[in-house]
Amino acid sequence: MSPHLVCVGGEDHALRIPFLMELRERGFRVTAISSGEETPFLRHGIAHRSYGFDRFATGSGKAGTVRTLRRLIAELRPDIVQSFDTKPNLLAPLAIRGQVPVVRTINGLGWTFSSITPRALALRPVFCGLQWLVSFWTAATVFQNRDDQSFFERYRLLGHGEGRLIGGSGIDIDAFTAARHLGPSRARMRQEFGLQSAEVVMFVGRLTRQKGIPTLLKAVPKVLAKRPNARFVLVGPWQSEGPFAVDESEIRRFGSDVVVLGKRQDVPTLLGMADVFAFPTEYREGIPRVLLEAGLAGLPIVASRMPGCSDVVEDGRNGYLVAPRDAEALAQRIIDILSDRPVAAAMGSLSAALVRDRFALSLIVDQYCDLYDKTLSARSRGGAIGQRPISPEHDLADRRLDGVRG
Repeated sequence: MSPHLVCVGGEDHALRIPFLMELRERGFRVTAISSGEETPFLRHGIAHRSYGFDRFATGSGKAGTVRTLRRLIAELRPDIVQSFDTKPNLLAPLAIRGQVPVVRTINGLGWTFSSITPRALALRPVFCGLQWLVSFWTAATVFQNRDDQSFFERYRLLGHGEGRLIGGSGIDIDAFTAARHLGPSRARMRQEFGLQSAEVVMFVGRLTRQKGIPTLLKAVPKVLAKRPNARFVLVGPWQSEGPFAVDESEIRRFGSDVVVLGKRQDVPTLLGMADVFAFPTEYREGIPRVLLEAGLAGLPIVASRMPGCSDVVEDGRNGYLVAPRDAEALAQRIIDILSDRPVAAAMGSLSAALVRDRFALSLIVDQYCDLYDKTLSARSRGGAIGQRPISPEHDLADRRLDGVRG
């Protein structure tokens, strides 16, 4: 009988549909639980259940979410649970309490360890305490980058569960390539946005301060001073980003030099019209999916020297790494790439090769399947790590999520 895997995530969980489909091909029965839209999952024949939480909120309500997850897991009766994202990684083990083995994937340490605001600094020990607590109900912890793995090991946040490094959720190379071939040509896309002869610098992601948009905007006039034909194209949402969104006026003041396309579904095609990919994030990333897409599109990349980015960008080989918040360095490296097309082409080729060799979906799913098989085998022998009985005193844990931001 096929093992039933329930995968819990947040509002962007639909981005992992290729991962879930590949698991299904490997013989798993898959159900997704997310706070996002159900339609994309159903479109691909993946069973989906909904639960809710506000990724910006830090007050009450987490205990209710834990109870909802507990009810869903009881109804679905999975053999193993996989969680992604900061809050689901805390909520799922607290809800399940060892009744089913849980594998949590730490896809970045998020705002709490990216921001230097007093509130973020105050929340760090709370975050560590909660991660330590849920480790007692976690069979294994997957890390997407070496920095996060080292952090959890240093502060002993793994409990008795296994820790394993797996680089991201993978990228479906064939699907990405097909989407590019089926989409409009580079020339047509450039013409559509008035970028025919421009040197295009592209960013894809949430248009937030944490993603480094203010730094990128500071770099715009510095780049234009040396490369007046450069244009910056920003792809991603900002109206939905609450208090972290960049104000529209900060972007609009650059006029036609900065083109904002908003949230798009045709990212593979859009990347085809770019000359360089800029990703000045200040956020503790896992493995940024957009860097894998940019690399697979054959683009040289300029990114922040941050966890996750340094696992994809090899400084001086397939792009450059610069200090976060350093607009001068960001601008200079963009200029360097735009000024030397042979080097840029070589870097782009290396980007594509690196993604194919390290982050292909099939390679990533192979590693997850190995981990799941090991976890399920341990469970069948009655020795699964992270399976502990629920005790009444642990009901207090439901309320300890208050004040933590994912």
